[in-house]
Amino acid sequence: MELVALSQAFQPAFEYFYEDFAQSDVENAEYYLEGKTDFSKYVQRLSEEAVGINLREGYVPCSHFWLVDREKSIIGVIRVRHHIDNDFLALEAGHIGYDIAPSYRGKGYGKLMLKLALSKAADLGIERALLTADEDNFASRGVIEANGGEFEKVVMGKVFPGPLVRYWVNCK
Repeated sequence: MELVALSQAFQPAFEYFYEDFAQSDVENAEYYLEGKTDFSKYVQRLSEEAVGINLREGYVPCSHFWLVDREKSIIGVIRVRHHIDNDFLALEAGHIGYDIAPSYRGKGYGKLMLKLALSKAADLGIERALLTADEDNFASRGVIEANGGEFEKVVMGKVFPGPLVRYWVNCK
């Protein structure tokens, strides 16, 4: 398993990844729809986002990585925001967000993916990363806690409805 930068070479793998979401996690499939409808544009947009080019309103530079296995299947996606200098990120979204494809959940891949991403965050100069999860998302909370996440508090989301737990994780 390794984290890889986005690449056009992964289009067939991304199609499987998207279909897994479309069939088993429709709510989150929407986030990846652009990759299904126009993969080249999707990879370009996210690659530009990593260097701060053409950022959408409210967005900050963010590096995107795919967790791939030996067969080059995409197991998960993780995003490392270079800073959290806006109200939404500072309260609700944090430095790092991630998704494991539904077919691969519950197998420890989230823990591994976050562990690998913490070194990427450190390379960006982030010493402590804020991660959040829905209060009742015990799987995500377990991923964060397994990587040394220190619980801070519960907050009420403004964009994401409901209570969110906030954790801080050392990146180095």
